Amino acid sequence: MIQKGTIKKEVLFSGIGVHSGKQVELWLKPSSSGEIIFRRIDLDNSEFHLDPKKIEAKNCSILVTKKGRIQTLEHFMAVLFMLGVDSLILELNGEEIPIVDGSAFPFVEAILKAGIKPLQEKKKSIKILKPFIIQEEDALISVVPDSDFRITYLIEYDHPAIESQELSLSINKENFIKQIAPARTFGFLKDVPALRAQGLALGGSLENAIVLDERSIINGPLRFPDEFVRHKILDFIGDLFLLNSSIIGHFKAHRAGHSLHLKAVHFILDNPEYWTYE
Repeated sequence: MIQKGTIKKEVLFSGIGVHSGKQVELWLKPSSSGEIIFRRIDLDNSEFHLDPKKIEAKNCSILVTKKGRIQTLEHFMAVLFMLGVDSLILELNGEEIPIVDGSAFPFVEAILKAGIKPLQEKKKSIKILKPFIIQEEDALISVVPDSDFRITYLIEYDHPAIESQELSLSINKENFIKQIAPARTFGFLKDVPALRAQGLALGGSLENAIVLDERSIINGPLRFPDEFVRHKILDFIGDLFLLNSSIIGHFKAHRAGHSLHLKAVHFILDNPEYWTYE
């Protein structure tokens, strides 16, 4: 059984929230609590515990409580998942995790530079025992037993720069750092007015997202030919961090998103007959 981990020294991030458009500072602090605790220093140091029942999906994953909210968790949670950081205090002076360059790689670099140390507490691993499917209109996630943690993701967009992209990858630390963490979020120029009318994408820019017009990518080049599907895998890994366990199983997603990711997480937590702790 793997030990839980925390960072060896404090780390500071400063940047803009992609949805709020506000500047925010995020301090990562070592902790031996065995869990992820957010602390909003702009709200009298109110603490938020990472609870799947309090996560909402709206173009990102959002932790919502009576005290307030913290949004755009997914990229950062994916890094914690894959680097084995399960115990941490995150202090921030706003409602959103900085978007940095639109990928997870700056978080990876900073946490690896700070160093990771094991804790005494052991981390459980969820092993899928039998298949299940979660469906939402034309999107679905199927989960089957496997000897490994694997994600297969298929996306389809009516855009010549994306069209259909599929990638199947064994999800481990090395593959994550090289193949998934650098993949950036993306958006369509035509959607910007509607998103901003909803208070979303207020901090989105050519520096923190791949932006597409009707026919092409405005701010290339891409980091991978299939960077779009790689970023969707990044989002999925981040949402699966809510299980608070390592995973042994194969997750196959077709045209999914945060809402369906969260439904898969809740199905696993609510139906223990489909898995076991290993």
